[in-house]
Amino acid sequence: MKVIKAFFIVNFIAYLMLCQTVGAANESKAIESVRTTVEAVLDVMRDETLSGPEKSRERREKMKALISVRFDFREMSRRALARHWKKRTTEEQDEFVDLFSDLLQNTYISKIEKYTDEKVNYDKEVIRKKGKYSIVRTSILSKDITIPIDYRLMRRGDKWMVYDVLVEGVSIISNYRSQYNNILSRESYAELIQKMKEKLEKAEFH
Repeated sequence: MKVIKAFFIVNFIAYLMLCQTVGAANESKAIESVRTTVEAVLDVMRDETLSGPEKSRERREKMKALISVRFDFREMSRRALARHWKKRTTEEQDEFVDLFSDLLQNTYISKIEKYTDEKVNYDKEVIRKKGKYSIVRTSILSKDITIPIDYRLMRRGDKWMVYDVLVEGVSIISNYRSQYNNILSRESYAELIQKMKEKLEKAEFH
């Protein structure tokens, strides 16, 4: 009886150690995914060969290419459109993702461009829902002020993908969702799409 009990105890301890190892591996992958992408984007910003207004388009295109690898734009689009997402056809959803991904990238880049020369600290991460979700907490020290920027990620196979970014506690996706709900309560979906296109066109000239 003692042998059987000892056997179960040993196996239980081994199981706990395995869970801790897997959890630690998931954490390191999540935070490393954010670190790799953020540092790559900052490297582009700091590249002197890409500085100046005449290089603005090229600089942003390089940053967008890096961001698109780590951000799950379809998931972000679904969350931003919320209950209106399922009402749209596949073609409409695809169009929305294309437009929204451009808007999101512009929003994210415009926010972190303010802190090009500052150091990013990768403070902490929290794994949730049995390793399926993670929150990576980062902070930027700028002129004695700490700006928190948190990344919400979800696992897609063996990759961690960002589905929301919180700047100083404000969710970019929640902000867009509120805007779009407000528009769709007064106007048609076609009018929302037109507003998104106009916003992108204006951004092209700035």
